[in-house]
Amino acid sequence: MKDPLHEEALSSEAVFEGRLLKVFRDRVSLPDGKEGLREYVKHPGAVVVIPVLPDGRLVFERQFRYPVGQAFLELPAGKIDPGEDILCCAQRELQEETGYVTEDWRYLGVMHPCIGYSNERIEIFIARGLSHVGHAWDEGEFLEILTLSPAEAREAVFDGRITDAKTITALYWAEGVLSGG
Repeated sequence: MKDPLHEEALSSEAVFEGRLLKVFRDRVSLPDGKEGLREYVKHPGAVVVIPVLPDGRLVFERQFRYPVGQAFLELPAGKIDPGEDILCCAQRELQEETGYVTEDWRYLGVMHPCIGYSNERIEIFIARGLSHVGHAWDEGEFLEILTLSPAEAREAVFDGRITDAKTITALYWAEGVLSGG
């Protein structure tokens, strides 16, 4: 059965195509039969990893985010390459950004961070039993790696040190998993 809120694309126009993002303007048929315009960003998708050290602390990174003009405290994450398996992407990003590897992976779910203007999805993983082998930062990538206990991470959300949506969502998932849920 068709969703009564469904909007059907009538036409689509690429407005901008960059290396990472593509912006589209679509003409759509609205639920009441009228027409409307929708502008949105197509994104290749991403992963976020909750890395748990043997002592229970979580691995974070601080990274400058140019669009907002400041450094953010966040969990390791990265863009899914074309045709890349999401677990392979999570493994690659964890090692590249933090220097940790593991064979103990669990998929937790997916989040959609900006549904009003983008189709981006972020796949959430938890990684345990970490071993440090050294990072492999991309050219032009500068990070600080640090650890927080789950309680310290929760406090950082509530005192405003962590405001990144993917990190907050992943920590919410982690809270349930790490407490045995």
